[in-house]
Amino acid sequence: MEENKNETPKNTISRGDFIKKSALATAGFYIVPRFVLGGKGYTAPSDKLYIAAVGTGGEAENDIHHYATAPKKNAEIAFLCDVDERPGMQRMKEFPKAKFYHDWREMFDKEHKNFDAVTVAIPDHNHAIVGHSAMQMKKHLYLQKPLTHDIYEARVLTEAAKKYQVVTQMGDQGASCDGMRTMREWFEAGLIGDIEKVYCWTDRPVWPQGISWPASKPPVPKELKWDLWLGTANYVDYIDNLVPFNWRGWWQFGTGALGDMGCHIMGPPFKLLELGYPTEISGSASTVYTGIFKEGVFPESGPVSSSIKFNFTLKNGKLLDLYWMDGGITPERLAELDPDVNMNEALGDIPSENDFEGCTLFIGTKGKVSCGWGGSHPRLLPLSLNKDVHVPEKYPRIEGGMDGHWWQWVDAAIAGYGKMEVDSPFEGYAGPLTETVLLGNLLLRSFDIQEKIKRNDPVYGQMEGLKFSGRYTGLKWDGANMRVTNYEPANQFIRRTYREGWGDLKL
Repeated sequence: MEENKNETPKNTISRGDFIKKSALATAGFYIVPRFVLGGKGYTAPSDKLYIAAVGTGGEAENDIHHYATAPKKNAEIAFLCDVDERPGMQRMKEFPKAKFYHDWREMFDKEHKNFDAVTVAIPDHNHAIVGHSAMQMKKHLYLQKPLTHDIYEARVLTEAAKKYQVVTQMGDQGASCDGMRTMREWFEAGLIGDIEKVYCWTDRPVWPQGISWPASKPPVPKELKWDLWLGTANYVDYIDNLVPFNWRGWWQFGTGALGDMGCHIMGPPFKLLELGYPTEISGSASTVYTGIFKEGVFPESGPVSSSIKFNFTLKNGKLLDLYWMDGGITPERLAELDPDVNMNEALGDIPSENDFEGCTLFIGTKGKVSCGWGGSHPRLLPLSLNKDVHVPEKYPRIEGGMDGHWWQWVDAAIAGYGKMEVDSPFEGYAGPLTETVLLGNLLLRSFDIQEKIKRNDPVYGQMEGLKFSGRYTGLKWDGANMRVTNYEPANQFIRRTYREGWGDLKL
């Protein structure tokens, strides 16, 4: 990709100016929106949360819909922000009272006194800079999964949540579903014994990966502010079909299949087994490249499929192996299933338009349990056991289940930091989970670390090729210090440098 480090965002204030102008916003914990103090007919600020939405299409549309339909009617979309006017104008029709901005920095600078919380659903590479800026203003934050693009960014946001004492929630709604509580009750009742292995898999990616960056340079759609869309990423020319969906397959912007679904599918074992950082990671990936020649090496794009093993040490000192698989790779077929049964449908979620979103399978010393993405629809294996299982409910359910994930955050934000629990706070859960998921991407990106070599082939004579030193070894991980300890080149993927003009994050 062509890089232009001197390119700065056009027609926007710099982040430095934004921070200076916004300094007053950090003085108080709860800033009362000035438009709720106008007299009769206004709701007390303690009873309603005024939200600024950064991103308005795709997942953002879903988020905004849930705030608008909160049963207590205690959330209001006060501001909308999007670099793309196509979804932005559609949301404006639905929320005509909301004010629209293209640049989140301008919105934060001008309107920080007029909203209490920020919801963010934009491409992964800009998650952290927007989320961190919101927390610096002491705004409560809902941030879509994966929390960040880089491991380092996840650590920064985790520490910022505590530092600025704001209510945070990651957008992995399965954390609030009934199935998560049901499985906890089953595990504590000893139905499957000690868990020794966990398998997590999805058919994604359902966007192009394992490809080269296109050479064509089509015109930028008139509705899209391309430079703002790039944000922290190095400058590249616009390409077709990148927005609004296919950016996920490019490492500069997205986090691949693992980043897209990992928090949903690895979340249940991470939460229920109280996993910490893995100690080692290894695996393999399917790329177009198969030999020593240069053709087919595409380090800018995620792999077609991958299989990764995470090694954990549990709190009781026992070892746990967690396997991630994507792109059509699945665990070995279970003996408990009839040969004619579709394993993905039987254990996980029913595929929609050939998109099987995912499954988690727990293997214990006494039995097996599977669930769909996010912990939904848990079931014992063999499936015949489920009609006879009667474990009392021990943990209260969230009103609305997955839908309640958004409403829970609204209620907790109104109550204030530390007053109510949420199911995916950055501290203690979403931050460490995201770091672990992104560690898988560090492994995959290490696969494409290249070294040019020459060799004398007995048939073809002198040949030039590539050596991939980051493949087919185990990476030892020091989670506390965010370092690979046995292969230094991999550490380049822990933290990236933002494009000039977009600042940086510091612990």
